[in-house]
Amino acid sequence: MTLPRNPIVLIPARLESTRLPGKPLADIHGVPMIVHVLNRARQADIGPVLIAAANAEIVDVVQDAGGDAVLTDPDHPTGSDRIFEALTLFDPDGKHDAVVNVQGDLPTLDPKIVRVAFALLADSDVDIATLGAEITDEAECTDPNVPRAIASINDIDSVGRALYFTRGAAPWGDGPHYHHIGLYAYRRAALERFVALPRGVLEQREQLEQLRALEAGMRIEIARVDTVPLGVDTPAELARAREILAP
Repeated sequence: MTLPRNPIVLIPARLESTRLPGKPLADIHGVPMIVHVLNRARQADIGPVLIAAANAEIVDVVQDAGGDAVLTDPDHPTGSDRIFEALTLFDPDGKHDAVVNVQGDLPTLDPKIVRVAFALLADSDVDIATLGAEITDEAECTDPNVPRAIASINDIDSVGRALYFTRGAAPWGDGPHYHHIGLYAYRRAALERFVALPRGVLEQREQLEQLRALEAGMRIEIARVDTVPLGVDTPAELARAREILAP
């Protein structure tokens, strides 16, 4: 089992957010949120970090902070499409053989879980790797805003194969339910194949793009981690991030 040798971390970011417009540039103790995410991703220490930006303002902020960013088509339908364009612009020769996709609204991200996702690619049969955390709040089991991963995770090494993702309450019966964490590690060829696929029937029904990969027969492996990182989508979540990151 051998890991890809030359991974890159890609972070999609755009200013157009329905619930928190301009959130990549939201101030958190004098530092824009996207720069907090950039710094957390750097701490994972698995490869270079690149911001895939939909807006020139994001590129300017990242470059002013000493980071790398490329400007992408603002009309991409998903973050996966955005990071693939950024990858091809930044690395047209295909030197980077794996991509870790970190969402741009995770300023309190634990860098260790980035490494956990990437480590799953040591199995050459795995196309895509992702993460889940056991749900402890029963209300989350029926909350459609909390995507669930249905996976055969064993108790020994906390890793298993993802069988489905849903906004519904599943699976039935006694046992844990898993909150899906939208952080992905792709083999480069898998990402290229994924973005070329048509939207899947179940993807459109559940509004979960990872189902496109499962419908196409791609293998997604999932690792269980202890906590769900705080995603900042609302003013209240931004206030919470400021509390957590208070100096």
